[in-house]
Amino acid sequence: MESARRSGRFRVERDVLDELKLEEVTQRKSYADIHSSLSEQLKNSLRCNVPYLKQSIVSRLPVLYWLPKYSVWDYGMPDLISGISVGIMHLPQGMAYALLASLPPVFGLYSSLYPALVYFFFGTSRHVSIGTFTVLSIMVGSVTERLAPDVDFQKANGTNITAEVDVTARDSYRVQVAAATTVLGGLIQVLLGVVKFGFVGTYLSEPLVRAYTTAAAAHAVVAQLKYILGVSPTRFSGPLSLVYTLKDVCSLLPNTHLPTLLVSAVTIVLLIAAKELNSFLSSKLPVPIPVELITIVAGTLISSYAHLNTNYTISVVGEIPSGLSSPSVPDVSLFGEVIGDAFALAIVGYAITISLGKTFALKHGYKVDSNQELVALGLSNTVGGFFQCFSVCSSMSRSLIQDTTGGKTQMAGVASSLIVLVTILKLGTLFQELPKAVLSAIVFVNLKGMFKQYYDIVTLWRSSKIDLVVWLVTWVSTLLLNLDLGLAASVTFALFTVIFRTQLPTYSVLGNIPGTELYVDIETHREARGIPGVTIFRSSATVYFANADLYLEALKEKSGLNISKMIIYKRRQEAKQKRRERRAERRAKRQAKRELHDGDTTTLGSSSEDTLSHDLERVSLGSLGKWTWDIHSIILDLSTANFIDTVAIKTMKNIFQDFSEIDVDIYMAGCQASVVEQLEHGDFFSEKITKRRLFASVHDAVLHCLNHRGATTIPTYEPSVVRPANIQVSFSNTTFIRLGMDMLWLTIKYLKHFFDYRSCLPARNFKAFIQTHMENR
Repeated sequence: MESARRSGRFRVERDVLDELKLEEVTQRKSYADIHSSLSEQLKNSLRCNVPYLKQSIVSRLPVLYWLPKYSVWDYGMPDLISGISVGIMHLPQGMAYALLASLPPVFGLYSSLYPALVYFFFGTSRHVSIGTFTVLSIMVGSVTERLAPDVDFQKANGTNITAEVDVTARDSYRVQVAAATTVLGGLIQVLLGVVKFGFVGTYLSEPLVRAYTTAAAAHAVVAQLKYILGVSPTRFSGPLSLVYTLKDVCSLLPNTHLPTLLVSAVTIVLLIAAKELNSFLSSKLPVPIPVELITIVAGTLISSYAHLNTNYTISVVGEIPSGLSSPSVPDVSLFGEVIGDAFALAIVGYAITISLGKTFALKHGYKVDSNQELVALGLSNTVGGFFQCFSVCSSMSRSLIQDTTGGKTQMAGVASSLIVLVTILKLGTLFQELPKAVLSAIVFVNLKGMFKQYYDIVTLWRSSKIDLVVWLVTWVSTLLLNLDLGLAASVTFALFTVIFRTQLPTYSVLGNIPGTELYVDIETHREARGIPGVTIFRSSATVYFANADLYLEALKEKSGLNISKMIIYKRRQEAKQKRRERRAERRAKRQAKRELHDGDTTTLGSSSEDTLSHDLERVSLGSLGKWTWDIHSIILDLSTANFIDTVAIKTMKNIFQDFSEIDVDIYMAGCQASVVEQLEHGDFFSEKITKRRLFASVHDAVLHCLNHRGATTIPTYEPSVVRPANIQVSFSNTTFIRLGMDMLWLTIKYLKHFFDYRSCLPARNFKAFIQTHMENR
């Protein structure tokens, strides 16, 4: 025993287990034992269960779980430092991303305050920073500019409409649109979280998300060109809007406002240099240098003292109201127009948040509840929408700062919110002279990380061509169809690739590894040995309606059995046999009459003719090859199937029925318990197809086949002895040799009978024999 344990060997002796024996040994529970009835579930839900109620409240309000255990001495100072660092980043990013959403900058500060406070109570991730994010801001901007374009707010001078835009009315309506979209998106997230639909984010694969954010970065660059260049292009919406906008910007290049371009260029250069210096000194600095905050402070001071707006007509942020705005109910009438955009915002925001949350949870060893994260993010957006916030999610840059500066819990989010709150209440008016070109430059530089994702093309080319196609299709569709339609097209295409891969799985015939109970693909493993008389067939994907017909065709091809032709041939042979029996009866009557006149000589001819007919029939059956000589059993390895639908069940029934007509037994192996239950509910089992045809493993099925139908060699599992491979016989050659010997034997026998009849029969009887034989042929 010790030697076996040291060498990693094991030996198991047990009976061959079919499904009936397996249920008897394992005592499998029935469906009623596992699932309680609806009435029992209702009684349990109405029963006053204090521990369950407490657990339910804590799971919905996670702050009640971790806040009582919070240690100020251990976590207080790290959370405070981290929160201040993140709060400093909130200020420039909030105002800059508000421009992406086509809203006044102060609403970016609101979006950095309220949602973070709500997430503190309901979120389960300790390190994500909730607030404004580039992609969501662009998506909100596409909605606000579509429903509130500048042309709808041009001022009227008497009967004439001037090119001047009523900015106040336009921005007010855009805030309503953004708030309605945010509230509706939040409600969708809450609803999905309540019904345990947190897995919806898994449909957005990593290549899809990265390609989507890369294309969104291109939208962000084009949207910021008007602030960087100081031009006023026409804003387009719908498919190809990016192309039209870029074309319009290029046509306006001769009208570029040079002072604005100079401010943008200087800011971009300084930001890039400062960020590179920050990265170089990151190992030596306890806290990263707040480059963006320094930039907006310096830009505000220079603009204020140099009077850039007055002297050079450089566009500035403008009035920033101090204090907090009162909550208001969003315009419900807008829900019908923004429901598609709200759903896209809900899914994208959740996918980004949960991916970051799981990354940090894995790094620090705690668990993130995907459904609760969906609820927390939904409540953050819903409550924030009542305070004129636009859609938010976690930000990678701020979350990394929160993690690297030592943040331990959600208290860091509260500290960052306090920084934003102080800015809104006391410091907001100081940024009124900040040039919008500075904020656009901050957005432009922060997109550098997303532009680096173009390296994914090279990586995916080497690793997975299908993922590369998903990446490219997502990128192209998002660029051309805009963010909402691009996301729908990308997800649809990604799902089609999954269906495509399940429709065209790998079909293989398995062979045994000598001395083991292992079965692998014969084509890809040299040591795999086929089992005489048995074909083991496996599909790499589950069998369902989309590939059931392909499964059947692949089984026929791999087994080498043309079922349709063989069944037709068999029926023809049966019909011929019946006709032959009827002719034999008529011949017997005629022979009885002839015996009265000619003796027993014709009896010899008749029996010889019957022998020849039987031998010719045997040769014809032998010429069919595998059906007659090699295969007597087929094992369907269903270990890869995790479900089976009604179409697949009908296909399996047809397989059992068709192969039984040519005397080939069908068995199934490796079925999961859920698959067996689905077979039971689909009325798969009958008197002919019983659970005796299902086996716990392929090896059990092979042993049953060989014991039931016979074989020259039964594979045994002896881990302590590695036996040389059994000699394989080429069954096609054997069939060919046997066919040739039979033909030679029949030729000799036929000539012998022919000369015997010529020597012993009268001419009249010989002529009658020839005529009868020709009629039978």
